[in-house]
This record gives sequence, structure tokens and C-alpha cells, in this order.
Amino acid sequence: MAVAQNSSNSPYTRYGFGQLSDQNFGNSQAMGGVAYGLRNGLQINATNPASYSAVDSLTFLFDAGMSLQNTNFKEGNVKTNAKNSSVDYIAMQFRLSKGFGFTAGLLPYSSVGYNMNKTNIITTDEYGDKIATNKSFYGEGGLQQFFVGLGYNVLPRLAVGVNFSYLYGDIKHSTTTTFNNSEAFSSARTDKISVSDYKLDFGIQYTQQLKEKHVLNIGAIYSLGHDLNSTGYKFTEKYSNNNVVTQTIDTISNAFALPHTFGLGATYVYDNRLTIGMDYTLQKWEETKFFNEDGKFSNRTKISLGAEYLPDELSNNYLKNIRYRIGAYYSTPYVKTNVQEGNKEYGLSFGFGLPLTVNRTRSLLNISGQFIKVNPPIKGMLEETYLRVNIGLTFNERWFMKWKVD
Repeated sequence: MAVAQNSSNSPYTRYGFGQLSDQNFGNSQAMGGVAYGLRNGLQINATNPASYSAVDSLTFLFDAGMSLQNTNFKEGNVKTNAKNSSVDYIAMQFRLSKGFGFTAGLLPYSSVGYNMNKTNIITTDEYGDKIATNKSFYGEGGLQQFFVGLGYNVLPRLAVGVNFSYLYGDIKHSTTTTFNNSEAFSSARTDKISVSDYKLDFGIQYTQQLKEKHVLNIGAIYSLGHDLNSTGYKFTEKYSNNNVVTQTIDTISNAFALPHTFGLGATYVYDNRLTIGMDYTLQKWEETKFFNEDGKFSNRTKISLGAEYLPDELSNNYLKNIRYRIGAYYSTPYVKTNVQEGNKEYGLSFGFGLPLTVNRTRSLLNISGQFIKVNPPIKGMLEETYLRVNIGLTFNERWFMKWKVD
């Protein structure tokens, strides 16, 4: 197996839209994906747009992140390895008015990248020579989303928000079948997905002061499911000795859809130093269509747990200014592999929010590591293990401070 040079390198991305990307920024990535209840105004939380209203009047936030990934593949006794990198997110945030925050950015929605070959001996001819077939599988592309978001405090403890996204991109899946017998016909099939449409995400957060220094934040999100303005292309051809014998092209309009997505989470915060959170997500993929066909997907669920600890931001000791993070998650698949249940995924993460200066700094270098295990439903199928390093930089600057001259 060879691996495509893309932000994804999994053979399982040949199904559906590929590998889905969660809308997690640096701190959330290190906390297992916990985000629905995160609300601090110091870092951008695009997963729940209600959090935008927490930004203060003096602050301008700019956040960007990338990841470096090493993947180990194992199928029976065969092992291989691949490395790749990707840009994960770019966003900015500032306040429009009291309790009213604005955010804009670019996030991936899904990615596809693989390049595989498989050879089978199917029979022998009258001379005893083996006749083999070789199949090549290739895929590339993905979907991206550019978004602008608003968050507003409708009450002192209650905030709502919305992300308006433009979802776009192309995905290509190709399969080529050839034989070592020159008299046999070869074939090629290419499926292409082209998407250009809107995406809407809504969020809400409620803050409850339990007692002095103890705060509970409850958050929920909903993403609108709908048919996409999209086109599917199915291209097939049969050829012999490099000469095309037959060729067909099918074009299918509005052949794909987004799922309804529901999320609920909560975070407990003590003295603005300790944060513990949990999220639950449900994506109703089972109700969507793919190339106008039903039954291609399953509902996806995800459970995330995470924590962050800041020893003492007022200390002159740099180690006490660092934000220490840890998390874990478990998710079920949305795709089916050859009509079988897809792969379950387990992840562990840890990381640090490193201040750029000592003592009450607001800009952070976010570094985290993730260990991800992909378990197939049937023993002997391809197993994947990811070691991923996420690097993000949060510029938190007081651009809107008014200076007085005596």
C-alpha cells in the first residue's frame, strides 16, 4: 500500500465523505474534544458559537493551528507507515458591542487521501499460467468550510450563537482493474463529488454560579441537516490494449446531504484554574443520502472527557503559568465498509498551553499529542494507529484599549 499525500492517509476514507474533522481548536484538542461548555473568552471555541459572547471589549483574538501525523497500518502480518501534515484551522475573534462577539475563520469538514493496490490470482489458463487481476484504488480531496459566527448574551447567564458557513470542495474516488492477460478487458471507474452550499450551526450556553469560585457551564449545539447543492459524477470505461471499448458518464444532481447533529456538554470551573468537562454528540447520518442512495451510513456518536489545570497565573514561576491539559474520547463510525459496521475509534490526548511571556500573559502556544486507535469490526481487517502532534498559536492582544496622556 502507498499513501496519498493529503491531510488524510486512511484507506477507509474511500467511503462516504472521508474522514470527518471536528471543529476543535488547540485547547479543545488536548482535552479530548470537549468544547460545548467551554467559555472563557481567552481562546476561540468554534464548536459552540454561543461562546463568542465571552470575549471582552479590549481583545482581538487570532488563532491558527496545524498537525503533524504518523500513522501505522497493520493487516495480518503486513505493516506499513505513513507521515503527513495539515493546516487545521485559522480564525479571528473580537467584540462588536457589549455581550456581542464576532468570529470568522476557515475549518476543514472532511478529508480523503489513499492510494492502494491489490493483486489476486483468479484462475489458470489451459497452459497452466496464472491469470491475476490487479486493482488500484485512489482517492483525494475533501470539503472545507469558511464561516462567520455571532454570539450574544440574551441574559446575564444565557448566551446564544450561530455559525453561517459556506461548505465547498471536491472529492474523487477511482478504481482501476487490470489483468495480466492481454486478451482480457480492463476497466476503470471514477466517482466524483462536488459540493457548494451553506451550513448552519446553532449554540447555546448557560452559566450557573454554584458558590464562590465554583461555576457550572452547560452548552448545547445543533447543526441543520439538509440536502446539499451538489453534483455526483459516475464515470466508467472498459478498454483493451489501451483502446477504449465502452464509456459511460452519469451525472446526479443534489445527490448528497448533511446530517442533523445534536450535542450536549458541561464544564465545571474552579477559581478559573481547574476546568473539567464532558461532551456527547449525535450525528444522524442514517437519515442522509449518498449518490441518492439510502442506507449507506450509520448514526455517529462521540463521547469526550477532558480537563485543564492552571497552577497560578499570577506567579513569576513560568511552570505555574502553563495550562496542563488531558482528555479522552470514544466515537462510533458513520460509514459502513462493504455493508459492514464501520470502525470504532478511541483517542487519548494531553497537552500544554504555553504562555509567550511570564505572569498573566494572554497569548499562548498550544501543543498537544494524540494517540488514536481505529478498530475494525472484523478481526484481520486493516488496523490503524495514529500519533498526532497538534500545534496552535493564539494571539490574544488588547487592540482596542484606549490610552490616556497626562
